Amino acid sequence: MAGRAQPSGPAGSGGGAPGLLPLLLLLLCAAAIIPRGHGQNLVTEDVTVVEGDVATISCRVKNSDDSVIQLLNPNRQTIYFRDFRPLKDSRFQLVNFSNSELRVSLTNVSISDEGRYFCQLYTDPPQEIYTTITVLVPPRNLVIDIEKETAVEGEEIELNCTAMASRPATTIRWFKGNKELTGKSEVERWSDMYTVTSQLLLKVGREDDGVPVICLVDHPAVKDLQTQRYLEVMYKPQVRVSQNYPMQGLTREGEPLELTCTAFGKPQPTDMRWLRVDDEMPQHVVVSGSNLLISNLNKTDNGTYRCEASNAVGKSHADYMLFVYDPPTTIPPPTTTTTTTTTIPTTITDTTATTEPAVHGTSVPPTASAEALPTVHLSNASLASRPSDSRAGEDGAIRSVDHAVVGGVVAVVVFAVLCLLIILGRYFARHKGTYFTHEAKGADDAADADTAIINAEGGQNNSEEKKEYFI
Repeated sequence: MAGRAQPSGPAGSGGGAPGLLPLLLLLLCAAAIIPRGHGQNLVTEDVTVVEGDVATISCRVKNSDDSVIQLLNPNRQTIYFRDFRPLKDSRFQLVNFSNSELRVSLTNVSISDEGRYFCQLYTDPPQEIYTTITVLVPPRNLVIDIEKETAVEGEEIELNCTAMASRPATTIRWFKGNKELTGKSEVERWSDMYTVTSQLLLKVGREDDGVPVICLVDHPAVKDLQTQRYLEVMYKPQVRVSQNYPMQGLTREGEPLELTCTAFGKPQPTDMRWLRVDDEMPQHVVVSGSNLLISNLNKTDNGTYRCEASNAVGKSHADYMLFVYDPPTTIPPPTTTTTTTTTIPTTITDTTATTEPAVHGTSVPPTASAEALPTVHLSNASLASRPSDSRAGEDGAIRSVDHAVVGGVVAVVVFAVLCLLIILGRYFARHKGTYFTHEAKGADDAADADTAIINAEGGQNNSEEKKEYFI
């Protein structure tokens, strides 16, 4: 033994590998004391780790009997023998060592560390299993390239999303807002890395302006990796005509009308104008920018009025159809008639003849005094300021006559009914009482019923006896 141990000094001082001979001696000694037990099993699991993270390798023994455990790398180099680390790689660190487990960590994992690692158990016969380390590499960069920075409504644009240098190859998904779209992907392999490019063809509209287009990556090494680009879409103006006055109801003759034109587009409309479709614009129509005003409507204003707006993309319009209705017919209030009547002098007894000219807007009869003239002219002036009051006055007078006739007829009928009731009452009151006939004449003085009958019969006979005959 001493003779064999001596060469280790020269080997350590000579050109041989330092420390190799003691390791060999240690292995021989371990082999000499290997137990001969049965029923021991090695257990391990595969490891998947993201590049740059920490991988943990575990070699476990079921039903251990203190057999020696060691871990080897893909090149069959011993990483750990029991709790001793012969390999000069400080990234491997002992996490746990016991008779039933050897656990080692590997920090800052790279692609070169990928492969099979072996767990060995010195039994008779020896046991060996392997675990596989898989290294995942997330995409280095995620970029969206767009064909046109600014698109026009209705165009089809091309977008490309590229995920470079990943392992394994990534899956790219497209979204426009919250809606998922379908693209076409191509995969290129460079050494152990993959580059994926996905192409999306998108037809844009005005509703897409400002909407984000998202490129999302599905990869086991990374979560929620995405990039986005906002669409910029130019579109023609969108025109709308609104009625400011009258706010509600119909457009009637003699009333004003005010319209406002609003237009939105990208870029903002620079030219806006009003016109009348299939006819010339009336001279009394006032156009001020986006507003159109007609102060006094009449039947000749009927037609379609159009507001046009344009920008660099194109031109759009909106129409307003105008129909002018007749002015409303209203009954003049009773106070007007009463006021006009009271202004006539008391010397005129026919108030109806004086009131009618005030309602119809004509002059006062010659019999009127001079004091009534100013009042009549004032009424005519007020009626002239409202063109529709003359017709309204005529309708009101006709309706007043109709109501008066109906009221008179009803009063006559009611009076007749009352008189009939009074006559009938008096008639029944006078004929109320006890009535006697001549048939029982003479029976009142009879002592009994038989005598009364005899007297009654005798009365009849007497009446026949008293008949007179004239010759």
